[in-house]
Amino acid sequence: MTKHHVKMTVNGEDRDILVEPRELLIHTLRDQLDLKGPHVGCETSHCGACTVDLDGKSVKACTMFTVQAAGKDIITIEGLGNPDALHVLQESFREHHGLQCGYCTPGMITRAHRLLQENPNPTEEDVRFGLSGNLCRCTGYQNIVKSVLAAASELNAAKEAAR
Repeated sequence: MTKHHVKMTVNGEDRDILVEPRELLIHTLRDQLDLKGPHVGCETSHCGACTVDLDGKSVKACTMFTVQAAGKDIITIEGLGNPDALHVLQESFREHHGLQCGYCTPGMITRAHRLLQENPNPTEEDVRFGLSGNLCRCTGYQNIVKSVLAAASELNAAKEAAR
């Protein structure tokens, strides 16, 4: 099978990779780019463990071909923060116990990041609806919602302080 060059920006870095036309974005991210944050869960787009941000929209990388991401800007959990400088959402999930096993957490945080871009001051109902495409089998969601609301509050306070 003929491979295709695909150029994209991943976590702020320009990438030029060779992929087969049928290669899924999740496999390119994990296997070629060594970004292990997005997880392979259900492989049917139901669980959201593979959620990434693509040109300002949450997408499930397990149902998208890499060639469809050509020329796009992708952000994974690794692009939001790092162990030395956690993103506000990452810190909030840690502080408010928004995770247990952690398998869904990268997709959940990546989706929450986009949700807060779309709606910087969400209600509990907004958060629950906004994360409804991401499943967690451990937490019962209460602390996930609490984490997102706390992060929203912190981000809004930082914006006010900057004014």
